[in-house]
Amino acid sequence: MLLGAVCLLSFTSCCNNKCDDNTKAIDESIYSDLPFDIPRVEQPSFPAYEVNIKDFGVVADGVTLNTKTINDAIKKVNQNGGGKVVIPTGLWLTGPIELLSNVNLYTEKNALVLFTDDHTAYPIIETSFEDLETRRCQAPIYAKEAENIAITGYGTFDSAGDNWRQVKKDKLTASQWSKLVKSGGVVDEAGKMWYPNEGAYKGAMASIDFNVPTGIETNEEWNSIRTWLRPVLVSIVKSKKVLLEGVTFKNSPSWCIHPLSCEHITLNDVKVFNPWYSQNGDALDLESCNYALIVNCLFDTGDDAICIKSGKNEDGRRRGEPY
Repeated sequence: MLLGAVCLLSFTSCCNNKCDDNTKAIDESIYSDLPFDIPRVEQPSFPAYEVNIKDFGVVADGVTLNTKTINDAIKKVNQNGGGKVVIPTGLWLTGPIELLSNVNLYTEKNALVLFTDDHTAYPIIETSFEDLETRRCQAPIYAKEAENIAITGYGTFDSAGDNWRQVKKDKLTASQWSKLVKSGGVVDEAGKMWYPNEGAYKGAMASIDFNVPTGIETNEEWNSIRTWLRPVLVSIVKSKKVLLEGVTFKNSPSWCIHPLSCEHITLNDVKVFNPWYSQNGDALDLESCNYALIVNCLFDTGDDAICIKSGKNEDGRRRGEPY
């Protein structure tokens, strides 16, 4: 269902005044001189309480998996009524992170959060893709039915997308294609698409309707195509008052940022970088959202920069697409 979406895109600079919780104030002048009335997009706010993930025994060596400790820090702040979880300077390897209500995940300068390339770390969950019920691997950053949440600061989130994505031959030079094929994986019968493994190829062959497999029934069958069920990097579902600010997202397995059925969502000074060959590597897909503000952002991707969508019809066409 498409909500009454109001989306304001702007490249107006924000003022430099910072709130107590380290989020930037949105310059209200962006609402001036518009050709129509638009409600103000509500911003989250957080108590002064904060914790540092270092207090939970994390290790910044790029080898130790810090999934539990990072999520424990988020749970503690949530249970304390809200505040800030600080990810300090360093290289932090982790599995999926779940954002909870009233939590601001704040990254310091030179903080790099690297998501593991072990696909089994991402549970296969029931979800919706363009309004079609299916299953996909849980996103590296995930929130559902949360309110008053944020990812802010100066850090970078890298989700090792090359380990998930298929690649079209016509997006590469001859030498690049040859090198990719020699690295392993599977090439389709037409010789035009490379897949990272047999599971990804099997999933593609089962997906008549875009990225939604059919004829896959048992858990064993779903597990066999796990790589094909590549997640978006940031999945925020049915949540309210969401802020992404100052941070960089890169190398997403599929779409990068996917708010689904959310209200009052702001992206301010966010950067997204995906390779030119990244299949379905959209920067931002606003799906069935209401009240969105995108300002001062830089999107450099191998696919769409911004998509505003509402799902698909039963025949597989995107809604609003002509016959």
